[in-house]
Amino acid sequence: MLVNLHVKNFAIIDEADVDFGEHLNILTGETGAGKSILIGSLNIALGARVSPEMIGRRGDSATVEAVFQIRDEQTREAIRSLDIDMPDDELVISRKITEQRSVNKINGESVPVGLIRQVASFCIDIHGQNEHQSLLKPAMQREIIDRFGGDELLEQREAVSELYHEYAMVKKEMEEDNLSDEELAKKIDYLTYVKQEIEAANLNGQEMESIDEDYRIASNAGTVMDVLSTVYRDGTRTAEDALSRVLPELRRVSEMNPKLAEYGSQLLEIESLLGDFNRDVSGFMQDYAFDENRLRELEQRMDVIHAIQSKYGDTYESIMSRHDEAEERLGHYEDYERFRKERQNDYDKLLKELTDNSTALSNLRKKAAEAMTKAVTEALTDLNFAHVEFRIEIRRPEEETPERVHFSENGFDEVEFLIATNPGEPVRPLSKIASGGELSRIMLAIKSVFADSDEIETLIFDEIDTGISGRTAQMVSEKMNTLAGHHQVIAITHLAQIAAMADTHFVIEKEVDAEASETRIRRLDREESESELARLLGGVEITDAVRENAREMKRMADELKS
Repeated sequence: MLVNLHVKNFAIIDEADVDFGEHLNILTGETGAGKSILIGSLNIALGARVSPEMIGRRGDSATVEAVFQIRDEQTREAIRSLDIDMPDDELVISRKITEQRSVNKINGESVPVGLIRQVASFCIDIHGQNEHQSLLKPAMQREIIDRFGGDELLEQREAVSELYHEYAMVKKEMEEDNLSDEELAKKIDYLTYVKQEIEAANLNGQEMESIDEDYRIASNAGTVMDVLSTVYRDGTRTAEDALSRVLPELRRVSEMNPKLAEYGSQLLEIESLLGDFNRDVSGFMQDYAFDENRLRELEQRMDVIHAIQSKYGDTYESIMSRHDEAEERLGHYEDYERFRKERQNDYDKLLKELTDNSTALSNLRKKAAEAMTKAVTEALTDLNFAHVEFRIEIRRPEEETPERVHFSENGFDEVEFLIATNPGEPVRPLSKIASGGELSRIMLAIKSVFADSDEIETLIFDEIDTGISGRTAQMVSEKMNTLAGHHQVIAITHLAQIAAMADTHFVIEKEVDAEASETRIRRLDREESESELARLLGGVEITDAVRENAREMKRMADELKS
């Protein structure tokens, strides 16, 4: 769940620090107080695009940070699979926005903004005037049905996906191998050349790893000998001769002063080391010789290996893989008719398996659609869609023919949600009938149907009350309360009926002075919450009757929740 949101110098928010509670969090405030800016800042934290124009007046950067406590095991596993460490199951997403760029971090580590979006999708679901538009997309509607169908449907979809990728690969290979006699002859010639060229190179993995180093050593043999000769002749031998001369003198004076004996011991040790070094160098020079024939052999061998690498891969393994592939395909092409017949048999078998499994998947979807249609219709009725007809249509693509089936990794179904909200109207696609406020309530209905199984812990509804009032608002508040029993819900509202249901109530206020406006957010206690409800109910003039109405509304909400 979302534990904390910290915003600094973002638009008209100088600084805000909000600790959210479990279950239903409600945010209210005057129109223009900055409620949308607060949700906007959260969107920025979760990876939305941001303009430097949103940097506030108190500095040259803006910061937004969201802290999540991840309680669902599946969500934790999904996030950790992205190589993100979560000490104490805590996730901290932060973004710092400057004129030039944004700095994006997860748990203190810099990450690309795309990774933030991916992680955020596991943690939070925002439904507002833009976000709920995803409900209009066919792919999202199909995903909703599949999730509603449960494990059996999802496992069947996975089986279809695996079969589809295998089928697509075989189909592609068949298309590539549909050759004329001339093309077949060219293929055989080319593959024979590849196979023979790699075999003629007589490659050895160990040789390929060492040949560059062997050549470098051989080609620099003359320079090495010159340097070693100089070291031996002008360096260590000269030093050894000098030590031989001074040691007797040092022994003689050591008899005069016993403290000098230690220096003599040190020089003796140095002389011994120089002697060992000179013998080693001399032995190395005797064994180390420049072999022009060896160098020429290495050059020729290296040219062969590099030529093969430029054509077939850098490593021994990749080159031999090309050889084996060429050999295998030659075996196919040399008995081309038998090969094509076997490939056609494989294709036909896969096509039948894919068709059977896609049909089974489609049947499961239709079964899930029937149950979901009933559940969503009931939820929409609860949200005061009095004459609603909701339908889920599952069909094959219109351009499909018996000879040409349109498969995908999701089978062959197209899914579309249809609805009619007035009696006598025909059902039509959501995109052609639903207003913004209706879409918000439809999404709320769908989310309430998924309440027990949805892994996303935090749901945000931005102005879900658009275009509703009275009894509908009361029904929306009750549905949100039900949803908050299984999720953390954060909602912005203008309606007292919804705000009364809050488990945690915040007010967003704008303070205006001579210089600028500033938005603040604070958590309300019981008495302050009732006063805010009275403001929502009474408008400009808040009478005693309005205050009593607010208190009664809060009591009724408590009774409903209990």
